[in-house]
Amino acid sequence: MVSKRVSRRRFVAGTAAASTAFIAAPFVRGAYAAGKLSVGFWDHWVPNANGATETLIKEWADKEKVDVQIDFITSQGNKLLLTTAAEAQAKSGHDILAQNTFLPARYAELLMPVNDLMDQLIKDNGAVNATVEYLGKVDGKWLAVPATVGSQIKGPCSRIDYLKDLAGIDIQAMYPAGAPPKADGWNLDTFLKAAEDCNKGGHPFGIGLGTTSDSVDTIGAIFHAYGAILVDAKGEIVVKNDQVRQALEYYKQLIAAMPPDVPSWDDASNNKWLVSGQGALIMNPPSAWAVAKRDAPKVAEQCWTHGFPAGPKGRFAPFLPFFWATWNFSKNQSAAKSLLMYLSQASSAEKMVAASGGYDLPSFEKLTTFKTWAEEGPPKGTLYHYPNPYNHQTLSVAAAPAPHKIAEQIYNQGIQTQMAVRYFKGEAMDKTLDWAAGEIEGFMRN
Repeated sequence: MVSKRVSRRRFVAGTAAASTAFIAAPFVRGAYAAGKLSVGFWDHWVPNANGATETLIKEWADKEKVDVQIDFITSQGNKLLLTTAAEAQAKSGHDILAQNTFLPARYAELLMPVNDLMDQLIKDNGAVNATVEYLGKVDGKWLAVPATVGSQIKGPCSRIDYLKDLAGIDIQAMYPAGAPPKADGWNLDTFLKAAEDCNKGGHPFGIGLGTTSDSVDTIGAIFHAYGAILVDAKGEIVVKNDQVRQALEYYKQLIAAMPPDVPSWDDASNNKWLVSGQGALIMNPPSAWAVAKRDAPKVAEQCWTHGFPAGPKGRFAPFLPFFWATWNFSKNQSAAKSLLMYLSQASSAEKMVAASGGYDLPSFEKLTTFKTWAEEGPPKGTLYHYPNPYNHQTLSVAAAPAPHKIAEQIYNQGIQTQMAVRYFKGEAMDKTLDWAAGEIEGFMRN
């Protein structure tokens, strides 16, 4: 954990009347947040990306005259997850803490509602996508503010040359930089045929079938594309349906066209597959491309990030949002709200996106056209369609719309990927579905 104090200024009560402090939003008008604030943010993998967040916090702290302690906490070894659990148990810790995907719902009883913030931010920045609402809003209460830092789409990153030479697909023409997609023909059937063609040509797609998030996110989007639901919004187990069967049949064919070890892949495996020059396509945010730009520039020059293939029920893309949450035991909630509002402004989000090289994604609909995505390269425009600027696809999360407690366990245990591997290895369909239903029943008893 990297810790920094970005301002050592202390609030002096007698100066309040003369202060010209920054006004972040209506709920702090006429006064400014005071005292101390402690924040814990995800430690970004992109070099220097933390610097943009630190600079923004310092700007806010200097204007508000708040003493801020900022910790950048790595997700490696689950340190951020463990920090969250420890603070929840102790009811003491950071005033603001980064949490991803299902964690706001898990800690709903301990988080300060932020409906006032979200009402203003949605008014200013446009609506958030349905996945952010599903994960961040429970029983009408917004539990956290969607964070720019760390939020990502795990869509296809393809090799321009391999798709063109081996599968006859011009992915740049399908997803042209600076223009809407022309991807009506980019569907799951086209995707499967391309995977088979690239495999025959010696450059298979690299899509993991392990139980870590990259693998789970991809299969989740394909299940959604078939309308394949394991548990419905009411909490009923509905795994034994035709859509799930169709999704598993599809995956059986897809796995056959990929490297034989994909069931054992973790979140680093697909990145290495692309950077090595072997892979024709992976599902990932621009992290693998960024590493290739540094370590294998000839590979990076051939990479293009674009939209997901469409299925019978639509075009879905895996979206993993981070949130910034405030504990309800925070001792300086007014300062926390003010800082969250400042970090969520369009100008702040744009600086974070630029610092991350286009990796980070704001969740608001009006914040998807920053120049970073149009200008990043090589090749220039390679990230243009990464933020979904034309609402070309529905951003989704695996296991939705199940109730959060059940969905989180389906996600973390990789139930969908395990189903696909079991069926691919020859297990009867009904036995695979029975196994999944039994696992989910166990989750409900816990």
